[in-house]
Amino acid sequence: MPPRRIAHLDMDAFYASVELLRYPELRGTPVVIGGSQRSTNPEPQPLGEYTGRGVVTTCNYEARKFGVHSAMPLMRARALCPDAVRLPLDFDEYKRLSRLFKAAIMEVAPHMEDRGIDEVYIDLTDLATPSEALARQLKDAVKRATGLTCSIAIAPNKLLAKIGSELDKPDGLTILTMDDLETRIWPLPPKRINGIGPKANEKLAKLNIETIAGLAHERPEFLIQRFGKSYGHWLHQAAWGRDDRPVITESEPVSRSSETTFEGDTRDWNEIAGILVRLCKDVSEGLKRRGYEGKTIGVKVRYNNFKLLTRDKTLDTFTNAPQTIRRTAMECLKRVPLERPIRLIGVRVGNLRREGSHEDAEVLGPQSGDSLPLF
Repeated sequence: MPPRRIAHLDMDAFYASVELLRYPELRGTPVVIGGSQRSTNPEPQPLGEYTGRGVVTTCNYEARKFGVHSAMPLMRARALCPDAVRLPLDFDEYKRLSRLFKAAIMEVAPHMEDRGIDEVYIDLTDLATPSEALARQLKDAVKRATGLTCSIAIAPNKLLAKIGSELDKPDGLTILTMDDLETRIWPLPPKRINGIGPKANEKLAKLNIETIAGLAHERPEFLIQRFGKSYGHWLHQAAWGRDDRPVITESEPVSRSSETTFEGDTRDWNEIAGILVRLCKDVSEGLKRRGYEGKTIGVKVRYNNFKLLTRDKTLDTFTNAPQTIRRTAMECLKRVPLERPIRLIGVRVGNLRREGSHEDAEVLGPQSGDSLPLF
């Protein structure tokens, strides 16, 4: 059996890059995406003039040089990079380009795992073409289909491929073997391993473990004692680049959801209900496009003090009809006290099954292709 060759392909600053196809004159300029949904054909706005409550969804590499990053409040991004240009979100266009680049990949290497709107894993093990040539074929196919660049790494497993695709961004091509572990992986901070979040990284730092090498050379018993049996064992294995997870070409969704943050905190019922109608339409269209229907419909709100509240209702029958989702979501919304302004609202349909099926969908985890946030 040939050794495994797993690729991780990640589009470069995807949303921002899509927008630069539309506004090529902004190339080389710091660009920040977020704050509102695209409705018409707006002119790019100076970030220095922004005064809303939105957050950065993403930004291009020029903006990142100033410390701007996703999930940052736009007002903070404005302080860091006031000369940046702000553009609204256009999920329809991002999803269209996402479908195009994935279709292009499938023409070259059909064993693909969809991991979101802008990234995939690809199993190249059974293909005869050398790794570097395959990587170039995939990059060229994506560029022809979309006009966009991507970064790709080929490694013995998913864990190393995921790390590798970040090493040479943008437009990177990285080939890793286990022999590269000491020189290319071990000098990195532990947080570069997918699965080590901020809290775990902070805890590792307090233990004076500041590199993946330090993690690899720590005793497994020490890690298990401080992180628990399962996670402690995984930390040690991950630091040594060990990962036998397969590339999964299909998975069932847990739910479909959509949410939005208001430009300004509001208690206006008409404004809230109007946004809810649009979110219900988005969720309904997403379910129909993927061929699913759901039974549990819920609403989420986040107040201006960041307190989160959810309300849901389980129906007697499965549905993906927009009017049913809207009616049920409105019933849930009426159970939400509006004693203070809200800053975010979301709609979720869960308890899914294949449309027309007589069995509930097997729950295997979030649908990797969903571009909209889950609750």
